[in-house]
Amino acid sequence: MTDSTTSKPTAVELIEREECFKGFYKVDRLHVRHELFAGGMSDPISRELFVRHDAVCVLPYDAQRDEVVLIEQFRVGALGKAQNPWLIEMVAGLIDKDEQPEEVAHREGEEEAGLKFEALWPITRYFPSPGGSDEFVHLYLGRCSSAGAGGLHGLEQEGEDIRVKVWAFEDALQAVRDGRIANAATIIAIQWLALNRNEVRGLWS
Repeated sequence: MTDSTTSKPTAVELIEREECFKGFYKVDRLHVRHELFAGGMSDPISRELFVRHDAVCVLPYDAQRDEVVLIEQFRVGALGKAQNPWLIEMVAGLIDKDEQPEEVAHREGEEEAGLKFEALWPITRYFPSPGGSDEFVHLYLGRCSSAGAGGLHGLEQEGEDIRVKVWAFEDALQAVRDGRIANAATIIAIQWLALNRNEVRGLWS
């Protein structure tokens, strides 16, 4: 008999995959059966899946000044759910074919914030919403100089309108505490830095 308290299901049967929509993003419908904790297989289930490129997010950090560089931009997903849909975020971008996450991190640092990263510190990798999306996020801390950072950035051909601002780390952490920063990747990265700041500053200062 299967021990339902310790065993981990592994079997998944993909019965059918339909393409429902294809535009800037893509939506597929998957019909699947999967192994149950108690043993055996589930009945067939159907789920819509939001198909996205994997993403790279970088928190730019100046260890000498103890400052982070954050960006603000309009986000359609926040429209109607936030007082202001211009969110405070990190540098981020999607991985195109044949690109490594580190390449995306360096490219987006320059495009979105005018920054050059001297080094990248991997923080974690995670699924932000696996119940309905296959997006996978690579999260980094980016070593940079915050001196002179700021202004407006972004690629006009991609509809980007990005404002860059330097924050004292403690101010950014307070913005997480009081809810002004409501972007998940940014919250995770700032909280990670709060836990690991002494080590990072010891190595990067």
